[in-house]
Amino acid sequence: MAGFKDHFSGHAKDYARFRPRYPDAFFDMLAAYSPGHHLAWDVGCGNGQLTSGLARHFDHVHATDASAEQVAAAPEIDGVTFTVEPAERCSLADDSTDLVTVGQALHWFDHPAFFMEANRVLRPGGLFIAVSYALCTITSAVDAVIRTLYRDVLGPYWPPERAMVESGYADIEHPFEPVTLPAMEMRLDWTLADLVNYLQTWSAAQRYEKENGESAVKKIWPNLQAAWGSPDARKKVIWPLNLLAGRPA
Repeated sequence: MAGFKDHFSGHAKDYARFRPRYPDAFFDMLAAYSPGHHLAWDVGCGNGQLTSGLARHFDHVHATDASAEQVAAAPEIDGVTFTVEPAERCSLADDSTDLVTVGQALHWFDHPAFFMEANRVLRPGGLFIAVSYALCTITSAVDAVIRTLYRDVLGPYWPPERAMVESGYADIEHPFEPVTLPAMEMRLDWTLADLVNYLQTWSAAQRYEKENGESAVKKIWPNLQAAWGSPDARKKVIWPLNLLAGRPA
């Protein structure tokens, strides 16, 4: 598709297996703030990290992504239709949708065109929310090694859109009336292998490996091992969620 920047199709299956999942409380909140529970549009759905939770609260979820490979890696979920569509051109009817969600994908979109489309499909009083997360926190020692990987090793390999994630979408202009939502975070108990698998799904890590023929994690591996300790030890991994929310004006 013209204009579509695809950073994830090449490792869609790993993305499905190793990306963190949003907590149940997040979906409970979306349902509580939504004006109804008939239809939700999950935009840039990837392979369903956010979609599956929406399906527990909405009669139907229209989940779209511009990547056919990502959609192909999504599981079958009752009440969900996965469709290959760009964010800027949706097949849903005008004023049909209770909720529009974007999980860790808004920075890839053509914002004026997408917001026009989201505004078109949202019903009066409907809820728009884009969620993003940047670096996780684990322990001070592990966090320092991850920052070295993120900035020093992978810094030149991040696409420019990554800056929007780092700012929590604070500088993105949108046409909606702002809605303030409760603070949320993702929490998981991971082993060292879980963390490494996740780090290798980063778009910059994939680009690094493609251009250099080896994993970027190799550059920080001794320090990461030392900071983690026993590879079987499970540690709490936390990602604060940044929420950009609003309703049609």
